[in-house]
Amino acid sequence: MTTWTLECSACVPVRTRDAEGFPGVCDVCGAPYLVRYETLPPPEAKSLLKRQRWTMWRYGSWLPLAEGEHPVTLGEGGTPLLAATRLGARHGFQQLWVKDESTNPTGSFKARGLAAAITRAVGAGANQFVVPTAGNAGIALAAYATRAGAQARVYAPTTTPAPILKQIRAFGADLQLVDGHIGDCGIAARLFSSGTGAVDVSTLREPYRIEGKKTLGLELAEQFGWTLPDAIVYPTGGGTGLIGMWKAFQELRDNGWIRGGLPRMYTVQATGCAPVVQAFESGAERATGWTDPQTVAAGLRVPSPLGDRLMLRALRDSNGGAVAVSDEALVAAANALQTVEGIDASPEGGAALAGAIALQEKGLVSGDERVVLFNTGAGWLYRA
Repeated sequence: MTTWTLECSACVPVRTRDAEGFPGVCDVCGAPYLVRYETLPPPEAKSLLKRQRWTMWRYGSWLPLAEGEHPVTLGEGGTPLLAATRLGARHGFQQLWVKDESTNPTGSFKARGLAAAITRAVGAGANQFVVPTAGNAGIALAAYATRAGAQARVYAPTTTPAPILKQIRAFGADLQLVDGHIGDCGIAARLFSSGTGAVDVSTLREPYRIEGKKTLGLELAEQFGWTLPDAIVYPTGGGTGLIGMWKAFQELRDNGWIRGGLPRMYTVQATGCAPVVQAFESGAERATGWTDPQTVAAGLRVPSPLGDRLMLRALRDSNGGAVAVSDEALVAAANALQTVEGIDASPEGGAALAGAIALQEKGLVSGDERVVLFNTGAGWLYRA
């Protein structure tokens, strides 16, 4: 049986609590909680994976899932790892790969985190949820709340792409549009939560979305035969994917599941909203809120990420880095992924490719290394 506790990611000495109820952030310092497991499977358990379906829940023993519990699922995970041979040759990469999250049930990597968060909250008795969104998290919450027979309210900026807003409504959520950015939506979501008791599943304001995103790393390791790439280039807004993967890699290493070292982690943001890049380059431990965030990549338009400390720690501990790319560069790169490799990349996926090219030009990533880019969502969701 999988058992776990929650550990504050910032308190010293480390503060822990049990996992009962609907845990939010640390009551003392306001930092996110991280899940810590009593035990994780030994390497011999790899053979048991052969019996499991190719979804993220094949890693149930690595996830906060009680014995005999059935997750709230739409078949999320199990996304392809695609060799980008032509684009690699064009830009001097011998081993360029794309982990394509656009094939998830709701069109993005957000399906993983929301499936885990809704599963855990419903297991504790929740039937009403709220989330602020730049777009894709709203679709995922709407779908998984409906799957669980629960209600969802979504706060989204009025600038969110129209196809995304249509999808949120199509899955039955109560969509509220806000003049402003995702930070303004977050304020509205927290007010709604405090007034109604709806569970707030905002990024890192509950501990389980990270665990769903952790499966990005578990899956990648299995697809590479229990080795890891040299570098991972990841488009970063709220940062749960980056944080979750780094957590997964450490757990895999500590439990003897992987061969070789851990990858260098690189975050990519847009030049119009790059608080984590700015903090990394200045040597800061926290990011300063970005004034007037502007980018066509809606998922990167996060001016004050709650997980800034955890992201910066992962970047530095992995000997990785951070880079910002222009909207022109990320749009062109998304188009290249679509027209050269047939991958329906979102603007954020384009940012990953543009970031990899920029990192190579800076000499931070070598052409002979195994490099993995993440396309975090489907391009069609951004096209009216």
